[in-house]
Amino acid sequence: MRNVLPVAAVLAAIPWAVAHADPACGLYQYRAEITRVIDGDTVVADIDLGFHTWRRDGHLRLWGINAPELHGKSKAAGEKAKDALSGRVLGKQLIICTLKDKQEKYGRYLAKIYVGDELINDWPISQGLAVPYMREGQ
Repeated sequence: MRNVLPVAAVLAAIPWAVAHADPACGLYQYRAEITRVIDGDTVVADIDLGFHTWRRDGHLRLWGINAPELHGKSKAAGEKAKDALSGRVLGKQLIICTLKDKQEKYGRYLAKIYVGDELINDWPISQGLAVPYMREGQ
């Protein structure tokens, strides 16, 4: 008889994947740590690709939202959105789900970001810090 680990033992070894799984993520679900917040809808992360392989300084654009810019008339609102997002994700280990396997025109990956079971992408909208946004092809 083969040595087979029970499913529960395997799942217990990777509790972050079970507790934070998003069926829409498919294979593009990763553990990550946010190292910098650029603005209210863009972050930089160190991403765990698995098997001791990391992608450092990956730029991620939060999918489905648009926050005010950090210049011009929207500067104050943009800084408020950036500071609020920083407080929610900076330095935290979390789960990201990328939506495409390629970068968009500004070199960022579109991503959903989860802290625990909370989809962070929805939070700035609920706080009035960003608006829903869909690009062509999303």
